[in-house]
Amino acid sequence: MTTQKPKSNSPTRDAAPISASTAKEGLGIALIGTKFMGRAHSNAWGKCAQFFDLKRPPRLVVASGRNAQETAAFAAQWGWSRASTNWRDVLNESAVDLVDVSTPNHLHAEMSIACLEAGKHVACEKPLSSTLADAKRMVLAARAAKKKGVQTFVWFNYRRCSAVAFAHRLVKEGKLGRIFHVRATYLQDWGGPETPLLWRFQSDQAGSGAHGDLNAHLIDMARFITGDEIIEVVGAIEETFIKERAIVSAATDALASSSKLKGAKVPSKGSGKSTVDDAVLFLARFKHGAIASFEATRLATGNQNRNCIEINGELGSVKFNFERMNELQWWDHTLDAKLRGWSRIMCTDAGHPYGGHYWPAAHVVGYEHGFVSQAADISAVLGGGASVVPLPDFEDALKTQCVLEAAIRSAREHRNVPIRELDKF
Repeated sequence: MTTQKPKSNSPTRDAAPISASTAKEGLGIALIGTKFMGRAHSNAWGKCAQFFDLKRPPRLVVASGRNAQETAAFAAQWGWSRASTNWRDVLNESAVDLVDVSTPNHLHAEMSIACLEAGKHVACEKPLSSTLADAKRMVLAARAAKKKGVQTFVWFNYRRCSAVAFAHRLVKEGKLGRIFHVRATYLQDWGGPETPLLWRFQSDQAGSGAHGDLNAHLIDMARFITGDEIIEVVGAIEETFIKERAIVSAATDALASSSKLKGAKVPSKGSGKSTVDDAVLFLARFKHGAIASFEATRLATGNQNRNCIEINGELGSVKFNFERMNELQWWDHTLDAKLRGWSRIMCTDAGHPYGGHYWPAAHVVGYEHGFVSQAADISAVLGGGASVVPLPDFEDALKTQCVLEAAIRSAREHRNVPIRELDKF
């Protein structure tokens, strides 16, 4: 019997060789956005050369934010050479090679396209944009820039959890055989009635709620691990449970401030409508025949950040839970029946993806290291090397964006939505 070995949907990228003088100068980074993801990315750029041998180690040139005092303090704290309150300053900054776009979703297109047209590489936060139309505009700009040697990257950081990357390797090597099922859930509980009307609850800025924030990660992980593509969404439910939320001025970033706001009495300036989903569930089909279920919510009380994916194949299964991110659960169905059982693989050994770059075996890593590994992979590619596992670019991220859009259309129009309806330009 032959087993399915799907090809990776985003091959490991190699960059063109660079000159010795360019390598010596390092990789000049500019950051736009200084909140939750700005902190995560700053930490990653600052630390990746400490763990990885990079020909072009990052240089933190400039951080850009809206508030001068806050941005200056941010730059000083995270090691940026200077601060700016005008993001367009980076476009003509000769010391900047790559711009990291870590802003709310509705700003991704304008900023990324401008940077690409200025000849800067771009690493953009996920999802690619708040709308499918803007995501396609970004891809067209990326295609034009690519002809000039300019590259794009998207921060789907969970690919770089060692256990997730190892699951990708197991599937690629045929260890699971033919894939039957993908079962993915991303459950958080910070979006209750006490959480105010932050930008993440406003469709004109976020695009969608838990769907674009959390299901985007699940879709990318499913595509990455299986090496297969979703071709149709065959049913979906979208629900906004909390219709109105308090308007406050104190909290400006959802995840950064939500833990402080839980149970706290924050002065309110009235209330406003939440215009995004609190939860989305959908079913999908993959090109090679697997069927999948996805669920994302911010109202799963008791689940703070439960990002889980299970993949069942003819020869074996894998399970991953981010709350135990160093571990991969593995079922080997080729064993004698009386020996079968779930085994726990601690994916911290030097033989596991990224394992040898951090600490000794079973000296666990955390949330930040997925970003550190991605910053290292980006730096490696732009230094003439290769990434450890495939890096998503704008083209790759558009495929995830199409699935997100298909699920919303399926929920609102009560029909199956083939991806071919959405991926044309």
